[in-house]
Amino acid sequence: MTRSDNPYSSFGATLARDDEKNLWSVPHDVSHTEADDDRILYNLIVVRNQQAKDSEEWQKLNYDIYTLRQIRREVRNRWKRILEDLGFQKEVDSLLSVTKLSTISDSRNTREAREILLRLAEETNIFPTGWELSERYLFVVDRLIALDAAEEFFKVASQTYPKKPGVPCQADGQKGLHYLPFPSP
Repeated sequence: MTRSDNPYSSFGATLARDDEKNLWSVPHDVSHTEADDDRILYNLIVVRNQQAKDSEEWQKLNYDIYTLRQIRREVRNRWKRILEDLGFQKEVDSLLSVTKLSTISDSRNTREAREILLRLAEETNIFPTGWELSERYLFVVDRLIALDAAEEFFKVASQTYPKKPGVPCQADGQKGLHYLPFPSP
């Protein structure tokens, strides 16, 4: 069987392409570029792809893309750990899954979800310092409110990722981006 006859020969290339399209690192998440923070990552990818491969500018942009994705993964993993600690082992992936088809369960919860998300950002280190609140996690908090688990989530987040005065939190000690301030996770 020649390389061109092998149905798996382009598998690696397909994965690389999917990774470029899949900004949130969730397989086939069609919601990328729907929110401002997704557009920032998408724009970094577009600008990088216009550079000569392996040029200094390309390498800097590639590092920024990698760093941003790593930080997002770390934030997602923090949420996942807390949800698992709360007993949502089987539901954790569906609770964290947000697409353009996701809706707020009850519009009356929106205000409470925003308040809890703001408290999480201000009173814990679940998000790196300087990140804007992400609409993605507003949906997750809304789901927690519907499950009557939002306050318990906040309590565990406060204990697991306490805010330390004067110490900025960057996920996994990552350096800042070369070109942009940190967007939402």
